[in-house]
Parts: sequence; C-alpha cells; structure tokens
Amino acid sequence: MRSLFLGAVLAAALGIAAPAQAGDGPAGYPARPVTLVVPFAPGGGSDNIARYIATRLNARTGANVIVDNRPGAGTNIGNEYVARAPADGYTLLFGQVTLSINPYIYPALRYNVAKDFAPIGQIATSPTVLLVSAASGMKSVKDFVDYAKAHAGQVNYGSGGTGTSVHLAGQLFSTVAGLRMTHVPYKGSGPAMVDLMGGQIQAIFDTAPSALPQAAGGKVRALAVTGPQRLSGLPDVPTFAQAGYPAFDAPVWYGLMAPAGVPAPIVAYLNGQLNQILDEPATRERLAQLGSVPAQGSPRDFAAFIAKESERWQAVVRSAKVTVD
Repeated sequence: MRSLFLGAVLAAALGIAAPAQAGDGPAGYPARPVTLVVPFAPGGGSDNIARYIATRLNARTGANVIVDNRPGAGTNIGNEYVARAPADGYTLLFGQVTLSINPYIYPALRYNVAKDFAPIGQIATSPTVLLVSAASGMKSVKDFVDYAKAHAGQVNYGSGGTGTSVHLAGQLFSTVAGLRMTHVPYKGSGPAMVDLMGGQIQAIFDTAPSALPQAAGGKVRALAVTGPQRLSGLPDVPTFAQAGYPAFDAPVWYGLMAPAGVPAPIVAYLNGQLNQILDEPATRERLAQLGSVPAQGSPRDFAAFIAKESERWQAVVRSAKVTVD
C-alpha cells in the first residue's frame, strides 16, 4: 500500500496520471482491449504520434490499446473499416487531414465523414514544410520562387501521393506564388526524399513529422513552414507568412474518431482522457519532437474544425481539379 501511495504522489507531482484500472469509465468501459486503427504504414510520422497517444490512453484508462495499421487507398481502407465497425467504443480511428480531403477527390467514397464518424477530440496540428536539396543553392523561399519562375514548367515537386495534403499544398502554393510546376507523386515521402537528394526533383512539400529528421540530416534544406509560428525543431526556418506569403497555409491535423453512434458518455470519457494527456508536459515535449503542436477541445470543437478544414480543402481540390479513381 505504501508503494502504491508513493507512486500516486510521484505521478501527481510529475503531472502524469497514476495507472488506471480497466473499467473505470462509464458503465464499466473499457472492459476489453480497444483497437486504434491507424490508416498508415508503421514507422511514419503519423504512426509515431498515434502510438504515443495509444500508450498514454492505455496508461490512463487501464485498457489494452492495440494499434492496428491499415494503410492504403489514401487512408480510405482504415477509415472505412472504422466507419463500419460496431459503435461500442472498442474500435477507434486515428483520423487526420485526409478526412477533410478525400470526399472531394474520390468520387466513389464508401463512407460519409459527417455521418459515419463521431469526433472525440483533436490531438495536434503539424505544419507543411517546403524542402529543397541542400546542394541546390536555394536558401530561401524567394530563391525557390525566382528559380521556379525562371524555369516555368520545368520544376518538379514531389509528394507522398496524389490527393494527399502535401500534394495539394504544392498546388495551392503554385497558385498563391504564380508558379507553373509539375507534381510527381510517390508512394510515400521516403522515395520522394531520395529523388530530391538525387536531383531528380527540385522540391518536396512534406509534413513536419516526416521532414524534421531529414532536414536535421543536412542533405535537404527546409525553406519555410506553414502555420502561425516557427517550429521549435526548425527555429531558424521562417513561416511562409514571414517569407512573404501570408495567404498560404496548409496544416495537417490529427484527431481521435469513433464510429457514429458511440454512446455519448464514452465519447465524453475519451475526450476527457485525451485532453488530460495533451496537458502532460511529456506529451507536449514528444509532440514537439515530432513537429506537432497539441490541440485540445470538445468533440463539438473538433467537429467544427473538421467542417472548416473541409471547406478549405474543397476549394483547393476544385482549383487543382484533382480526382482519384
């Protein structure tokens, strides 16, 4: 008993919840393992964030939170799996910005974001980063824009795939800066990064969790980040607004979702646990390491955020005329 008491005191002093017992939530929830579906392959920036949150949810709720990677089809495989899962709180989705994009680029989408999911809470936002090869000689956004204008139609930029937020970020920046570039889609940011370093493409728009370790390696150079403030992991890299393009923004977001119809007390319970996790200093430090900024709020706040982001990306998709069969 003494060791349990001391452990609880230490946890409280560190701002970390003491280990919980499964079933401490509403109506004995959770009474069995909870599956967190991640619609990406293991090992990427999004997967790293999801696994950290799963670990903390496990500690706070006493549940055995199991990460289930279901990548493919622009996250639609994982998204649809959760949309069709029982609405009992035992299957959750690590949702992200593609839920704001896919309804406008996939004509035959087999789920409805507004009707098939119950938003639980936003987790974080991550900026998009413009990267060039360190050997290119370009050291600023102005350098890149000047080069792209001088080589109109000859500049290729890569992304992790057609219809991704980073693909559309490149399209949006082309419009804002008055550029004519060619998009080269890859099956993930890793192959695109290899071609950037090899000179096959001239730039990449990438998410911060993926871009940070590459920029730290020194073979690629980050020119600017989206968002209202500089990244702690890239303190010398300006925002696009600071670089002269305040109209350009393309944030990536992450959040926790459930199938529509999950009982409201379970949604409220998970939202409360998530917000407390995001309040933990260790969580904020870990998210900063992954190039992300924590975002808290209610399920209603998250639903309104998704609706607003959907309007943003719908306009970009229409302008770029992007569709995926």
